[in-house]
Amino acid sequence: MGANPAAARAVTAPHRLLWAREFLSLPKLLAAPWRAPVVVPPFGRGRPVLVLPGFINGEGSTALLRASLASAGFDTHGWGEGMNFGARADAMARLGQRVTDLGRASGGELILIGWSLGGLFARVLAQQHPQACRLVVTLGSPFSGDRRANNAWRLYEAINDHAVDNPPLSGDPGVKPRARTIAVWSARDGIVAPRCAEGEPEQSDRRIEVPFKHFELVAARGAVAAVLQILREELD
Repeated sequence: MGANPAAARAVTAPHRLLWAREFLSLPKLLAAPWRAPVVVPPFGRGRPVLVLPGFINGEGSTALLRASLASAGFDTHGWGEGMNFGARADAMARLGQRVTDLGRASGGELILIGWSLGGLFARVLAQQHPQACRLVVTLGSPFSGDRRANNAWRLYEAINDHAVDNPPLSGDPGVKPRARTIAVWSARDGIVAPRCAEGEPEQSDRRIEVPFKHFELVAARGAVAAVLQILREELD
């Protein structure tokens, strides 16, 4: 399920000026593993969270978010697949097993948080393993509309053997999983077209706009605080 074809064609990638401004956020992203977590009163109660990074990023990019989740009392897990270079059937199979294991151990309380491309994976994993997942949160993820309405698709196709709109995923990221699903998006996103990250009303339970660049969605302290607040609202 996605945007209608006419609407999809109408969406274009963010303006080059927004794209250029993304590079101002790179120092925050690169320094994420060494930054102190955002501290809030603990409310996680040991619930498991699996965090999936964006395209051409690995565990380091989500380190600030994961450290903040751990500080808030969550049982936090990285995705464990190194750099995210695109959809891989073997990686998705391993992630599916991790989702099953974490969901079984927690009684179906697993939370999936995916940044950018990682959000597409999170939605598909939740579709495949509905009994394991309680909540899915996507951060600037192009799950809706035209998969070429972003400033990364050419690079994606250059290093993968499949088209960006035909990845080897056994599910459609545009279809809302059974689990409660939150789409976080930004009008300041310089990588992904905001409409593609916001999606249509039927594709998520909530669509939340935040005032951050694409790289800041996991690297800015304000964005991490916003994610924690969303989790508090959803879980409490």
